[in-house]
Amino acid sequence: MGIRFLRAGLQTSIQDLGRSGLMNFGIPWGGAADSLSMKIANLLLENPLGNPTFEISLLGPKIEFLCDLSIAIAGGQFSGSLNNDPIDNFRTYKIKSGDILDISQAASGARIYLAVSAQIDTPIILGSSATHIISKFGANNGKPITSGEVIQLKEIRIAKEAVLDKKFHINYSHNSHLRIVAGPERDSFPREFIEHFHQSIYQVSAQSNRMGIRLSPKSSTELRKIEPVKIQLLSSGLYPGSIQIPPDGNPIISFIEGQTIGGYPRIGHIIKSELHRLGQLSPNDRVSFQEISTEEAQKVLKKKQDLLINLQESLGRQQGEILSI
Repeated sequence: MGIRFLRAGLQTSIQDLGRSGLMNFGIPWGGAADSLSMKIANLLLENPLGNPTFEISLLGPKIEFLCDLSIAIAGGQFSGSLNNDPIDNFRTYKIKSGDILDISQAASGARIYLAVSAQIDTPIILGSSATHIISKFGANNGKPITSGEVIQLKEIRIAKEAVLDKKFHINYSHNSHLRIVAGPERDSFPREFIEHFHQSIYQVSAQSNRMGIRLSPKSSTELRKIEPVKIQLLSSGLYPGSIQIPPDGNPIISFIEGQTIGGYPRIGHIIKSELHRLGQLSPNDRVSFQEISTEEAQKVLKKKQDLLINLQESLGRQQGEILSI
């Protein structure tokens, strides 16, 4: 019993919370690009928060269910239908064998997470079921799901109905203002470059992927020449959210499948409470940055964590794991 992908979509893969604690061995974290949305989808179904889900990017799949179960969807805004009736994010749906789920194009955000009230039958490798697409290992032999493929499920059940209050819905826009803390080489950059970096509006490149998010100036006015960055340093550790500046001055944000070390200077790091927003950046989205102190970043994280506890309580899910960033 399982799910048949009549159409796979642009990139649909199996993801969980990834492989933590292995970056010193050169193994990137991996897992869901927007782990918060993945956890909320699982929370709606009363699954463990790290239960593997289907991560759907930009253009969605068409799915035939081969068993009775429940589903929940969270993340960016996509249009979709269940047996030709419109469906919404942030609620559960009971599914009958033979039902058809059709998810189309993203309207805002880049990814949604389809959780099922079951276990996806896939091996655990290095503590995770996540598909590591760049390195080609993990679930589904390290590959995105292809059209016609059947993914097997086990421990199937029917979940209680649940709807998330609209005040907790996460809305993603095409303009992201991301807060950062200073990176280790921040003070090595010329003052003019740092000012330029914080005043610029960048555009997400189509060459971005789960390894790295590449940014370029939004318009010709942003192309004014800044002194080339000539900072010599040894290769040093990277983490999802590290912002490197290569010699051409266009930032690269290391992402969840990114390399674990790099040789470009790190001007900043996306604060922890906003890392999940990186997973919802689409090509041509606009991005700007604001530097804050570590103390301010901790306050933002505390405020967001309190909101997530309220979200969890609103669903009557006070028991079990704590929903966190």
